[in-house]
Amino acid sequence: MMKARIWISAAAAGAVMALAGCASGPNQNLGTGIGALGGAAVGHAIGGNTGSTLGGAAIGGVIGNQVGRSVDERNYYESQRAYPPNTYYPRNGPNY
Repeated sequence: MMKARIWISAAAAGAVMALAGCASGPNQNLGTGIGALGGAAVGHAIGGNTGSTLGGAAIGGVIGNQVGRSVDERNYYESQRAYPPNTYYPRNGPNY
């Protein structure tokens, strides 16, 4: 029984790392990790078994990944607006 728990824990940790490795931006990486951990906690609290814990980790990881991705995209577009390309003085003049 103890050996099975170790393998399940290793598989869950590997899944979290695999999801985090697929992310590209810093907020996307953080969102994936936090979402997976939070989802695992909620899944375990609701179901109380390994299947619900892993399911919660997967769902939380995907949701956290998408939330982090949208934050990274927003930050990118705001930085492009603040510092437009091909301009010598980015803050000189009106900002429409």
